[in-house]
Amino acid sequence: MTKDTEISLSRRLMLALIASMVTMAIPAQTNADKKQPQLLLNVVIEGLDATQLDLLRDYFGQDGFNRLLSQGVVLSGEYGTALDPTAAVTELMTGASPSVTGVSSASRFDRRAMRSEHIFDDGSTLGNYTNSTYSPGALLVSTLSDEARIAGGGVTQVYAVAPDPGVAIALGGHSANCAMWIDDRNGNWATTTFYKDPPSLLGSRNRLSHLSQRLDTMCWTPLLEADRYPGLPEHLTHYPFRYAFGRSNTARFAEFKDAPGLVNTEVTSMAVDLISTLRLGQHNGLDVLSVAYTLNPYEGGKNPDTRYELIDSYYRLDADLARLVKAAEKQAGANASVVMITGTPPSSRTRRDDPRWMIPYGEFSTRKAMSLLNVYLIALHGNGEWVQAYSDGWFYLNDKLIEERKADATVLRAEAADFLSRMAGVKAVHTSDDVRHGRAGANPDALRRNTHFSTCGDMLLEVLPGWQLTDDSNPRGASSEKYEKVQRETATTAPVIIMAPGLAARLIHTPVDIRMVTPTVCRLLRIRSPNAASMPAINL
Repeated sequence: MTKDTEISLSRRLMLALIASMVTMAIPAQTNADKKQPQLLLNVVIEGLDATQLDLLRDYFGQDGFNRLLSQGVVLSGEYGTALDPTAAVTELMTGASPSVTGVSSASRFDRRAMRSEHIFDDGSTLGNYTNSTYSPGALLVSTLSDEARIAGGGVTQVYAVAPDPGVAIALGGHSANCAMWIDDRNGNWATTTFYKDPPSLLGSRNRLSHLSQRLDTMCWTPLLEADRYPGLPEHLTHYPFRYAFGRSNTARFAEFKDAPGLVNTEVTSMAVDLISTLRLGQHNGLDVLSVAYTLNPYEGGKNPDTRYELIDSYYRLDADLARLVKAAEKQAGANASVVMITGTPPSSRTRRDDPRWMIPYGEFSTRKAMSLLNVYLIALHGNGEWVQAYSDGWFYLNDKLIEERKADATVLRAEAADFLSRMAGVKAVHTSDDVRHGRAGANPDALRRNTHFSTCGDMLLEVLPGWQLTDDSNPRGASSEKYEKVQRETATTAPVIIMAPGLAARLIHTPVDIRMVTPTVCRLLRIRSPNAASMPAINL
């Protein structure tokens, strides 16, 4: 090989090496140029149903559900067991199960006070525009909202808006500027003094546009003509629904909150005003606005068949979502916004089907069950008030009496569960020991992780489908109102949609654990996951 040939070969090798280095540098430079999103719009919809979305998709507009479904990653989140909205939203926001978060239900039973209370009840705080006193003190771990606030060093803004206080606080977490909800008693937009940065909009809206001033003239009627409601039987179209909430109705604010056709629009208006007045998405870092809606069937009417109202609620929410997303992208820009839509399982119905359909039906009274169980335990272990209370599916035994009599609590629970399981209308009864050791229910692992053992009772009751569970036990200090629900088995999955810049639209068919959703979004947002989120992010 000549000297000139060696020089030529060396030059070619050098040029090839330089070219390869440039090629490798291009993606690295591109990644470095990518900026953190400026705004997360986090929307939670109670009762969102994939079947209804499929049915109504051709009837929706182009900027609401249709845009999200066509431009986002669509999947199904699995909650494991039925959870109420407060517990479900907490699991979503923390990426952790109720056994870890401390929130397995919106209520908890206080054995010392002998009463049920809200899980976030906190007498050390004051209500702001409400007499209720709440804080996220019962929430034992960090949330997505907390991590976003920490990542921004307190400069960025994090707000939560919901009809319900439990959901609002679960969305806001510990570190939000403010979490807001509609008070059941006075109709105010309310918060708690735990949150130190309530927006001025909160006070001005209560003064200048109070719900009580507008509710007299508000009426929920069908948005469209009857033939625009697919799958609606003809007999329902002859009697369009009409709901008003006049001053003579002392529970009108609570009933308004249960009317998705109206309350979702009220929530949207508050959220849109927050976006514009607080300039969300224009700060030096990531802002977060969490918004909660409901699509639960409205049960305030005379007809147990609520399909008309339900479809109308979807139509109205489609328009509300389009308005909300448009406002967010106008403020932050479409290329700087991440939108997450997450459904939660529907709540239990409180009304049975019309008796003319002759669906098997019965009523299970918790008061009668407690009385009979106590007589049974007296026969076995002597006089005493062995059964303390019933609350949120759980029977509570008298711990103090058990200790005084030196009885075996595990044996007592097993005896009580065996007795209760023989009652009419009972599907199954599980002791807390069985739940703890993964021996209970159709999905033992899911039931165990969705139970917080520091606050749960001794025996968990399941009634048969179609039976009405009437909680009329009224432990001392509790409300005199009885609670009723008709048992119906429901899916524990709900749709999830994630739309982000540079994220290709796709449909993931296999359901994913709901605890994986927040770590996935945190990766897109370039912030760390909540401190109890142990599940991996979804590979998008």
